[in-house]
Amino acid sequence: MADPAQLLAPQLLLLVTGAVVAGVVQGISGFAFGMVALSFWAWGIDPLEATVMAVFGGLCGQALSALTIRRKMVASELLPFLVGGLAGIPIGTYFLPYLSPAQFKLILGIILTLACPMMLAAPRIRHIRAGGRIADGVAGVAGGVIGGFSGMTGLAPAIWCTLRGYDKARQRALLQNFNLAMLTVTMMTLMWKGAVSRAMLPRLGIVAVALLVPSMIGTRIYRQMSEAAFNRFVLVLLTLSGLALIASAIPATGGT
Repeated sequence: MADPAQLLAPQLLLLVTGAVVAGVVQGISGFAFGMVALSFWAWGIDPLEATVMAVFGGLCGQALSALTIRRKMVASELLPFLVGGLAGIPIGTYFLPYLSPAQFKLILGIILTLACPMMLAAPRIRHIRAGGRIADGVAGVAGGVIGGFSGMTGLAPAIWCTLRGYDKARQRALLQNFNLAMLTVTMMTLMWKGAVSRAMLPRLGIVAVALLVPSMIGTRIYRQMSEAAFNRFVLVLLTLSGLALIASAIPATGGT
């Protein structure tokens, strides 16, 4: 068995790197902390702990973003997403303890390789006008379910808002408020279910500190840089990361 002390430094480096990169991306996009962080953490951190840290890190980033970038939100537009998200979170958190590391990698990889190219292609896709608030609620449910077992609450709503053709400011406002609410509820649910152990607290502190400055840098980039160009770059990297996660997970899930 490997010496735990020998595993500490690589895991710590992985933890900090994921938090730093995810902090920058969330600062720019208004979401995606879990997507980016887990694309790093899934390689060497227990799935349950990785999800808890992704939820906590995303929550910290959203709180900071809410203080630095204030966006007006129409309550009637946000409400269906919130109702759907609240319905989806318990489903996602229910399945979390039953996922093996290989299954976790496989599911995350599939989500990334399906969602990211879709978001890349969205500007060339005809915008969806049908479905109204019910369709918005379904996107919220998907966000809650995915967020419950991965911390990526904003993934499904982000794709849906892009397909709806929302402009940058409107999408940022919706995702910022949705994620702040959903991540708060998800973190409370994980704590209530006992998923947050005392042993995790030092690592949660490391995540909070590691993402602080990068998130502020990302917010500054958001104000000064073309977000579309940066998002294309990030989505390509995440798509490749998703493919790599699937490739690493298939032998384990197919083995005896």
